[in-house]
Amino acid sequence: MAHVINLIVQDGLKEIGDSVRYVRLDVRYIRQGSKDLKMLLLEYLLIYVCEDGKTAGALTSDDWANVRRMEKFLETFYNLTLRVSGSLYVTSNVHFHEIGELYCVLKLLIEGDDINLSLMARRMKAKFDKYWGAPEKMNKMIFVSCVLDPRFKFDYVAFVILRMYEQEKGEKMIDEVKTYMACLFDEYRKITSKACGVSSDSHCNTLDLSGINFGSIHKGTLIQQEYLRHKAKSGSMDAKTELDRYLGEENEVENEQFAILLWWKMNEPRFPTLAEMARNVLAIPISTVASESAFNIGGRVLDSFRSSLTHKLVQALICVKDWLQIESSPFKVEEDLDYLE
Repeated sequence: MAHVINLIVQDGLKEIGDSVRYVRLDVRYIRQGSKDLKMLLLEYLLIYVCEDGKTAGALTSDDWANVRRMEKFLETFYNLTLRVSGSLYVTSNVHFHEIGELYCVLKLLIEGDDINLSLMARRMKAKFDKYWGAPEKMNKMIFVSCVLDPRFKFDYVAFVILRMYEQEKGEKMIDEVKTYMACLFDEYRKITSKACGVSSDSHCNTLDLSGINFGSIHKGTLIQQEYLRHKAKSGSMDAKTELDRYLGEENEVENEQFAILLWWKMNEPRFPTLAEMARNVLAIPISTVASESAFNIGGRVLDSFRSSLTHKLVQALICVKDWLQIESSPFKVEEDLDYLE
């Protein structure tokens, strides 16, 4: 997702890329420390030949205004990239949410009064549609992971789909997501039922009735237990009720302290099959930035001057570096040697 966002932004930059280039040339020249900046800068820009073979031209106040607007505009995409590129928290549940948010931002800019930003947003929307404009081509896990977020669930996903796409295409997509979700849940139900059936058999075979005080057993307790084990083993339990109950409950309130993994851990007794499903689906990262950065770090650790390091030592160096960086207070190796060891 981070790479797609980058491609969208790069397409948008083409609209006012000249302004960015002029300001960069301006700053580069000022850093050279020339004295008579005003005249020399104008002369420098008029004669400077850019990569496309054209001269840069004079820097105007419109160029500065374009760059100021660009800074505020691109801050949205910068923050979005940071959110989806994280590796210390769950990201798959906000994948579709962020796609919908990006769609709304581009739509507002296209309909806005700023002509420059509107033109830039149109180019970006065209690139957006290339990757996310056809929901039938999107991986259904994008929608499922959002449904498994108790703050969103299926109603939210259906609302965003209808908002982004035409009514006919949106309704068809909603039905497909609903069917996919039910099929995926059914597969997990079979796995959990099978595991439950195995444990039921072993429990049934080792059941010792000799030490039971039958006088203290409530009427029907044993037969009810046998019946529940039979239903779990045969898979005849109404497993859909678990999914229906989850989707039928009120959505959790949005707040900064909400932890989705903790929520599923606490609610696993109520939704055991869905919890197992969420455990796998929410583990999917939506960006390769973190893994690519790890490989880049590895290349800097194992360079031409340290080419004889073993793979275990390289891994240890990278891990220690990450652990030290995540600490809230900086380390002094000499003073904290015992703790570090």
